[in-house]
Amino acid sequence: MKFLSTLSLICALNTVSTLSQAQEVTAPPSEVMALYDIAAAPSAVRIQNDIQTLVDFGTRHTLSETKSETRGIGAARRWIFAEFERISEDCGGCLEVIYVSDTVEGKRRIPEPVEVVNVLAIQRGTLDPNRYVVMSGDIDSRVTDPLNGTSDSPGANDNASGMAGVIEAARVLSKQKYAGSIIYAGLSGEEQGLFGGEIVAAHALKQGWQIKGVLNNDMISNISGIDGVTDNSTVRVFSEGTRDNETKAEARERRFRGGEVDSPSRNLARYVKTMADQYMTNLDVMMVYRLDRFGRGGHHRPFNAVGIPGVRIMEVHEHYDRQHQDLRTEDGITYGDTMDGVNGEYAAKLTALNALTMAGMAGAPPFPKMVEAGGAVQASATLKWGETDAQTASNLMGYRVHWRRTTEPEWTHSRFVGKVSEYTFTNMVIDNYYFGVSAVAKDGSETPIVFPGAAGRF
Repeated sequence: MKFLSTLSLICALNTVSTLSQAQEVTAPPSEVMALYDIAAAPSAVRIQNDIQTLVDFGTRHTLSETKSETRGIGAARRWIFAEFERISEDCGGCLEVIYVSDTVEGKRRIPEPVEVVNVLAIQRGTLDPNRYVVMSGDIDSRVTDPLNGTSDSPGANDNASGMAGVIEAARVLSKQKYAGSIIYAGLSGEEQGLFGGEIVAAHALKQGWQIKGVLNNDMISNISGIDGVTDNSTVRVFSEGTRDNETKAEARERRFRGGEVDSPSRNLARYVKTMADQYMTNLDVMMVYRLDRFGRGGHHRPFNAVGIPGVRIMEVHEHYDRQHQDLRTEDGITYGDTMDGVNGEYAAKLTALNALTMAGMAGAPPFPKMVEAGGAVQASATLKWGETDAQTASNLMGYRVHWRRTTEPEWTHSRFVGKVSEYTFTNMVIDNYYFGVSAVAKDGSETPIVFPGAAGRF
């Protein structure tokens, strides 16, 4: 009887302790109100005008003229550089504008030496400046022959639209300050073999940049597809399921612990969708669970290849008569990527999606690191993660844990658990669920969800 009383007392004390701890945890705001303004800020008129300016360079082919001030890729990239500098002047010099380049030669589409030049504008974070999120668009264009650097190649939708979106996002976000850094990138050499992204990815690794996400925007202004469908309210987000650079040992671990659909790129894509669902109206994100379109490639791929998370954001219904085509009319069909296929309102909507995602990620605390899960042959699962540097994490309010059934394509449940470094899911068998953790700032800004182990590591 005495033993039962003691046991009851211990249980009661444990219950009180648990309740006390629960009461001490204050949940962060569920919305970051400033993000609603960012969602409405991109201008369709400005984007349309920027697309027209890029089209007016005649061609932006990687092998085109570089000395002229009015024609060719040289003139285009200098205009982009100057535009970033103008934006920087408006925010008191908040952008560092640089060229990142290298010479490419001996390739199928670049047989002779060519300098592939990228334009980056860097907005440094106030707390964690070495953590980056990147929005990229492509500077270059092409016609039917990938080696034709002289014929007119407007490249209005592919990909002046993505480049114009990057410039507009810089105009919007440069008015604010964020904990982490943002890079606005104009990449070259995409049509010749994704060389611009490869050059910038190598530069980032050399500089030690911690890039947590690349949002590659390739064709964001066309709403009418060759399939006859017109859709101005849906966007596709492509993402790889497993990390491209995982080792054999990491692949073996993933096979036994899970993570085939939880690469950092996949959880970045889920984050993009979450931001759209919360802060935008009349935009449905179609998650496409593959690296890119069937058998095709984009400029996020070179980043994925070296372990940097990246996704492709683009229109849903492509019009192939307007892609990689000589300007002509045959059998009553007009070919060519001209301004006729551009919808500024749609491009502004997709630009807003990018801006929201970058603001959310840059405003968040440092990502959870060294996330691990355990609980084999137990009734409960436990998540653990490492502590963060106090200075870079001074905006940290705490962590949110997430879970879902293994067959669910997106995260379904979550709970804010405060400033802790582990959490146990009582009476939840680890075999039946996937788990993850995100870091939450005091204003509610949150990181993408980090899946445990090497499979999900950002």
